[in-house]
Amino acid sequence: MEPMTRLTSTTLVLPEENIDTDQIIPARYLTTTASSGFADAAFRDWRFDANDQPIGDCVLNEPDAPNRKILVAGANFGCGSSREHAPWALRDFGFRVVVSSRIADIFSGNARNCGVLPVVVSEEDNAWLLANPGAEVTVDVEQGTIEFNDRKVAFELDEFSRYRFMNGQDVLGYILAQGEAIDAYEQRVENP
Repeated sequence: MEPMTRLTSTTLVLPEENIDTDQIIPARYLTTTASSGFADAAFRDWRFDANDQPIGDCVLNEPDAPNRKILVAGANFGCGSSREHAPWALRDFGFRVVVSSRIADIFSGNARNCGVLPVVVSEEDNAWLLANPGAEVTVDVEQGTIEFNDRKVAFELDEFSRYRFMNGQDVLGYILAQGEAIDAYEQRVENP
């Protein structure tokens, strides 16, 4: 996971509501437990037709789409089945942040654990972002704020996730970084 303290990017907008995890990554791509290599599978059925040809008017197929690090979506993003592959696919495609007025709880937890920051904003703020594709947005992980259109809005992020994003650690990376403390504890328990 790459550290993220502050990120400024233009947005890519998917105004649809109820974008579920099977739309984010179709089930046929869930054949591996590796956590990378899913960029081509992200929104596959939205990006390509039945003959595997790119769909011309799909915003995800625009040449600069992978350079836009902030995805803005309609309400109830990430609903459906629980699968880590969905945030893996978003991350591999290039997204570091997902913004919506409502993000499914299980997806939100998986996203935080996989290096994609879920940011929930008010319906009013989300409506503005949806209506202004390509807007420049700044997400400040340390301060817990999102800035756009001369607005600065707070969003919720637990301290453990904030620490991990700022230090570029997933949960396993955090545990492994505690090696000295774990060894010291084991020494105390084994040799009281």
